Amino acid sequence: MPRPRVHDLDRLLDTAEQLVARVGAEGVTVRTLAAAANVPNGTIYHAFDSIGALLGRVWLRMASDFLVLQTALIDQALDGRETDPAAAVDAVVAAADAPAVFAERRPAAAKMMLTVNKDRLLGPHLPTELADTLITLDKQLVAQLVRLTRLMWDRRDGAAVEVLTTCVVDLPTALFKRAVSAPSIEGVSPISADSRERLAAAVRAVLTIPPPPRVHRPKPTAKD
Repeated sequence: MPRPRVHDLDRLLDTAEQLVARVGAEGVTVRTLAAAANVPNGTIYHAFDSIGALLGRVWLRMASDFLVLQTALIDQALDGRETDPAAAVDAVVAAADAPAVFAERRPAAAKMMLTVNKDRLLGPHLPTELADTLITLDKQLVAQLVRLTRLMWDRRDGAAVEVLTTCVVDLPTALFKRAVSAPSIEGVSPISADSRERLAAAVRAVLTIPPPPRVHRPKPTAKD
């Protein structure tokens, strides 16, 4: 059996993404995906070797696309004003709003990102190559947070990153998760303008209180 063409693989990933968003990770099997995509079971095995590899590709594609979008929104908010404190706040707000923009463009992907447990989706038997790629992507996501902490407070320590995590991960998940879980109407954003304005207000409020002071631990001496 010849390996499926690139656009056919993309179509399989699209179908799997929608299936994960609709029924959860546990509901995605070779049989259910083959039925949804209207392809033989063997096509999926030949393209991805295993359902674990396929789901890893689905998550990796989603997370990579989201990171690209979030980075673009941050850059747009900064508009070359990296030394302007107001622009730094705007950049954090833009990063927090990224899931809403993502939901407009890729509603199934946004729902998967906000509602599906990554560890349950990927499982313990992810191929090594995919696992390594996902680790690299996680590091890039952390680097994005660090970029924002440096813009805000010229810091990159854990306490500063925790505040930014609240702004761009915890608050968007809390405010947007229910909206993306509801039945969607084609062509209509699942996340309302009111929810996005509330998120922006909440993020700006959190940023008015700087992170706790850094803890300077004494360097160990030879005696220690």
